[in-house]
Amino acid sequence: MKKERGLTELYQEDPDRADYEIFGRKSETNRRGFLKGAGLATLMLTVGMPIPYYKNLPAGWVPAAWADNLKDFVIQGKNGLDVLNDRPVNAQTPPHLLDDDITPVNRHFIRNNGIPPTSVDASSWMIKVEGEIQKPMQWSIQDLKREFEVVTYRLQIECGGNGRGFFNPPAKGNQWTLGAVGCSEWTGVRLKDVLDAVGLKETAVYTAHYGADTHLSGKADKLPISRGVPISKAINPYSLIAFAQNGEDIHPMNGAPLRLVMPGWPGSCSHKWLNRIWVRDQVHDGPKMTGTSYRVPKYNVAAGTKVPKEDFKIIQSMPVKSLITSPQTDMKLPSGTRSLFVRGHAWAGDNHVTDVHVSTDFGATWVKANLADPVNPYAWQRWQAVVNFPSHGYYEVWARATDNQGNQQPFAINWNPKGYLNNAMHRIAVTVAA
Repeated sequence: MKKERGLTELYQEDPDRADYEIFGRKSETNRRGFLKGAGLATLMLTVGMPIPYYKNLPAGWVPAAWADNLKDFVIQGKNGLDVLNDRPVNAQTPPHLLDDDITPVNRHFIRNNGIPPTSVDASSWMIKVEGEIQKPMQWSIQDLKREFEVVTYRLQIECGGNGRGFFNPPAKGNQWTLGAVGCSEWTGVRLKDVLDAVGLKETAVYTAHYGADTHLSGKADKLPISRGVPISKAINPYSLIAFAQNGEDIHPMNGAPLRLVMPGWPGSCSHKWLNRIWVRDQVHDGPKMTGTSYRVPKYNVAAGTKVPKEDFKIIQSMPVKSLITSPQTDMKLPSGTRSLFVRGHAWAGDNHVTDVHVSTDFGATWVKANLADPVNPYAWQRWQAVVNFPSHGYYEVWARATDNQGNQQPFAINWNPKGYLNNAMHRIAVTVAA
């Protein structure tokens, strides 16, 4: 059977073949895709403009004007979210709707693994903590507010599969593109304070999280997800048991009335509808903790490689990343306008971002953006810059963040079987009128 390949995959695997199939001729002088001459002219017709910096095009490049429109399926949801599927409900936020420093509740992405509880009473909700501790205890939400310091932090949460839709060959799972991320203000109590109250034993190694959502099968004895984190992450002062989002009750699809917020790690660690924490003497082995779930290979692999399960490692801190939130892609500058103000956010898992640079010539040169400090650890950071265009034509604005450990966003991410940790540079299409 003939294998069907998407445009991006075709250019990554065989640029010459891609040029031939699209333009009817092979690349000239080792041009590595989107050839010069007649082929370049054809390409310019498709974007409707000259491409001033075409000599800098990297291997595997596909125009952002095309790539941002290559979506498997999108159902427009309320409040501007794109709904990926409805059982369970999963929805992402278009980048231009993530421009706020504090992500509004109605624009925060939704990631569900099971069916949310339909009957939620915050006044009677209880959470219990048990396992490798000195004294098992349980609290109501009011108990938490009364017995522990209540704190509010701006914390980013990102799905481990954000960007999966750009992997080729495709990885199974929700085809997130860019919008499975948000940075709301979360109010709650520190998980550390709760664990201090119950007294961790020396045997405590890992937490295990449980919620009130149910399995898609409807079977009461099956859990949709139960993940956990090492004790070192659990006692981080910014790991919260949260009961409010942006000063209000948490939205039902974001885990009301109680959830964990484990910022900087995959969103699956931030369990929703939280009602139990089990402290364990081993790495937790609940649903979505074993096998290849939320794991990546311990080494780089070629696209399409089958990796043995024992060669996977659990994802912890998320990679450095940035997002262009203004302007929206496919921006059109009127005649006579040769500059553009761009802005967005950047974040870096357990690290912090030290630099953001932007490019308009496909990465040949870079301009340093103004970068704000985070309002608190684990908050995303605002960046902004003015870019200039020398002539009319088709351009792309690329954004590249660097963290305090020297990690930098790549043009393209190494492939992995589950499509996790895609932190490739965000880019938007801009056309400048003659």
